[in-house]
Amino acid sequence: MKNTFYLLFCSLFFVACEKENTVRDEILAIPVEAKIERFDQEFMQTTPESFDRLKQKYPYLLTASTPDSVWFKKKNDSLFGELYKETQNKFKDVSELQKELSLLFKHIKYYFPNENPGKVVTVLSEVDIMSRAIYADSIAVISLDTYLGKDHKFYVDFDSYTLGDFEPNRIVVDLAEHFAAQKIAAPQERTFISQMIYWGKIMYFKEQLLPEVNDALKMNYTAEQMQWIQANEAQVWKYFVESKYLYDNDVKLIARFIQRAPFSKFYLELDQESPGSVGVYIGWQIVRSYMKNNNVTLQELALKDAKTIFDESKYKPKK
Repeated sequence: MKNTFYLLFCSLFFVACEKENTVRDEILAIPVEAKIERFDQEFMQTTPESFDRLKQKYPYLLTASTPDSVWFKKKNDSLFGELYKETQNKFKDVSELQKELSLLFKHIKYYFPNENPGKVVTVLSEVDIMSRAIYADSIAVISLDTYLGKDHKFYVDFDSYTLGDFEPNRIVVDLAEHFAAQKIAAPQERTFISQMIYWGKIMYFKEQLLPEVNDALKMNYTAEQMQWIQANEAQVWKYFVESKYLYDNDVKLIARFIQRAPFSKFYLELDQESPGSVGVYIGWQIVRSYMKNNNVTLQELALKDAKTIFDESKYKPKK
């Protein structure tokens, strides 16, 4: 009997691996490549005589509502010039970034055939952290000056727990998240479980679009923070259930357990040990469990309501 179960297990395992390898091969075969256009360089190298040509090439960046004089004042600003210099030093070679973006775009095209990713435009946003990586239709816009590395002098005024956001390896993760946020319906309910599952969907999208990226980077956690939540998942879930938070509409729960923060706020001694956004991680595990137990596509997942996902997830954290 034991041998029978063992053979059955091995058979299922190999079938799963074969299916996974087939999907990966299909994705890699998709003829999509990232084409990076360096607007940051072209803008700084343009002259008044050639500026009209640049505006025609990038009308969505050099809009008609802004006079040319404003652009040239920016171009000649010493601080902007330093931003440009530092960015060029960091991103003189973008070949590795191009490979990472190409792989992301192949995954987007596989799961969403109607999408046409490929064109990437790099800009300087003067460290606008709200516009780091934007996916808009067939164009992705990357603000390179927000990815110079956590120790760069430009970021000294930011909170220490956010400095990992400025690492170059965040580019594809941030772009995948921006893509996911456009596809996933925002929750109509204000309950805590709805918020957790909404962010769980975004995390699951990132997981599928970036399978080669480790989970800690997807969560924006350090390795130690990832180990903590994995070790304490059952305890965190128990705390949420026993506190009757799941169907609570209190917006403070979002600040305590969903939003980026140096730590989550259980109001217990363990707070300082915990990472922020533990509710996002729990939501991700619920969505993972739902997808494991239901035959649903990414596109269908995006539109599923939180109640259905939770009820049909069979989520049960490991103790």
